Amino acid sequence: MDLFLEAQPRAPGQILDLDATGDPLHGHQEGRFFHGYYDGYCYLPLYIFCGRHLLAAKLRPANIDGAAGALEEVIRITRQIRQRWPRTRILLRADSGFCRDDLMDWCEHNRVDYVLGLARTKRLTGMIQDELEQAEQASLASGKAERVFKDFDWTTLKSWARTRRVVAKAEWTGGEANPRFVVTSLKSRDCGARRLYEKVYCARGDMENRIRECQADLFADRTSTAKLASNQLRLWFASMAYVLICALRRIALADTQFANASCGSIRLKLLKVGARVMVSVRRIKFAMASGHPWAEE
Repeated sequence: MDLFLEAQPRAPGQILDLDATGDPLHGHQEGRFFHGYYDGYCYLPLYIFCGRHLLAAKLRPANIDGAAGALEEVIRITRQIRQRWPRTRILLRADSGFCRDDLMDWCEHNRVDYVLGLARTKRLTGMIQDELEQAEQASLASGKAERVFKDFDWTTLKSWARTRRVVAKAEWTGGEANPRFVVTSLKSRDCGARRLYEKVYCARGDMENRIRECQADLFADRTSTAKLASNQLRLWFASMAYVLICALRRIALADTQFANASCGSIRLKLLKVGARVMVSVRRIKFAMASGHPWAEE
């Protein structure tokens, strides 16, 4: 968090992306449980990013709700951001696994906006039957996927404490309906239904690329020790490596072809480079192959 705050030249609006991912296990580590969605034994780490900045990486067993512990992490991060910038705007963005009343209620009482996926139900789908029929007719006429958006107020039968704004995407694609829903604290006058879904909510998908960098490029999935605590330490080591490479990319590589490179590309092309190291009294000289394609960088 300190590095993240130092990297911000001013107080921009912050978008916090939350997501959980499967971390496959291949032994009998502490906290090992079978997860139906990932179809295997795994951990369920929680990640929080702001753009490319990693703000939290919390290892969790897989036998819990996907949103478990998310509120505590959001409270901690929000407080640290507002200690620096008390009036900055914060938007929370996540899929339907984080659509929980306690998280939304806290946001509503602490000047934090949210855009969260909302799980599809028969009641929700029934609210957009007319829009689905419109999308179907438009798709039959155009021969392409078509979508119609609807904005309405909604509450659940039991789990929500209040009515909230829901945006629905009534889509007809591949000869069948594909409805999707999000719930948000943003007002319709500030962000229309189509823009909210396509430009704001769908943009959270880029977070999966950041998780892939942590898991695949920097080996955050090597949680093979016996204890949960030591595996959390391994996750933090990988997270620290990610933060360091992000700083390298942001500061040292800003004016190079690697300004937007992935962590894996930076490792392969800049860090894992063969060279002869010659040490003398006055200097240390690195001699790389003359044909190295990224010698200048």
